[in-house]
Amino acid sequence: MVPRLLPMLRRIGAIPAARVQLSPAEKLTQNYQRFLSEERGLASSSIENYGRFANRFLATKFGSGRLKLSKVSSSDVTLFVKRHAHQHSPWQARSLVKAMRSFLRYLYYKHLVETDWSPTVPKVAFWSFSTLPKFLSPEQVRQLLSHCDRTKPLGRRDYAILLLLARLGLRAGEVARLNLEDIDWENSRITVLGKGQIRTQLPLPADAGKAIASYLRHDRPRCACRRLFICAYAPIRGFTIGSSVSDLVKRALAKAEIVVPGKKGAHLLRHGLATAMLRKGASLDEIGEVLRHKSRETTAIYAKVDLESLRALALPWPGGAQ
Repeated sequence: MVPRLLPMLRRIGAIPAARVQLSPAEKLTQNYQRFLSEERGLASSSIENYGRFANRFLATKFGSGRLKLSKVSSSDVTLFVKRHAHQHSPWQARSLVKAMRSFLRYLYYKHLVETDWSPTVPKVAFWSFSTLPKFLSPEQVRQLLSHCDRTKPLGRRDYAILLLLARLGLRAGEVARLNLEDIDWENSRITVLGKGQIRTQLPLPADAGKAIASYLRHDRPRCACRRLFICAYAPIRGFTIGSSVSDLVKRALAKAEIVVPGKKGAHLLRHGLATAMLRKGASLDEIGEVLRHKSRETTAIYAKVDLESLRALALPWPGGAQ
């Protein structure tokens, strides 16, 4: 009982956190993550991901002992990427490469090494347009929402979250980071903290606003936490960034018996919104504006699901076959 009670008391601040002796690699990783947060403004999920790869690289090279960064060479970087990239999916391998370039640039920027080794990081083959984006159809979205048990507090909370994902195409982390003050009830707007710590005001759809208001009025636990959505089980706290929302979507898909191949999560509703907009005649620029994409190339992948428009571009098959 006591081993489980102590971590819980530390999480809610009832007792001081246990003092942990960090290794030199962990200390450097901590400084690097602080830099990513304060200087680069990266999302917490990206910071955690980059820090994990940086710490793994340092641990591989130096173990738990003293860091001799002057001994880092291009061959160390190449060997590390080759050894670990194949252990991950293409997306994760790409993240590994990006993290390594970022960390090596940080070491050079902080004068911890004399050479910028970031250009020596090998590239990982990745074709962003090689697959179709997986999404939920409008019928599947309605099926998903209809299976929320709105006679219970948990079902009403999940219904409000799923509406935000479906109507605004929010990312899982963006929903988790929502605070009470982010909703402007008078003007029907909601402020979203997106990638790069950029805040954007979006119109709050009527059905989503009604569902959130019902959750706040009847179901949200009374607590000092300013997060909009609160976990259902003790200790009372806001959602962890992204993972809780994605897990919620996975459970909702299973309950609604919706089978989607591949990875499941909040992105299915985001892709579903984009696909539905495209099929109703919205341009890629309009979709990119709604989804708050920084690059038009990110939005271009949705052109692949517009089969009717693509048929008009198809060349005749030799011999007249269809």
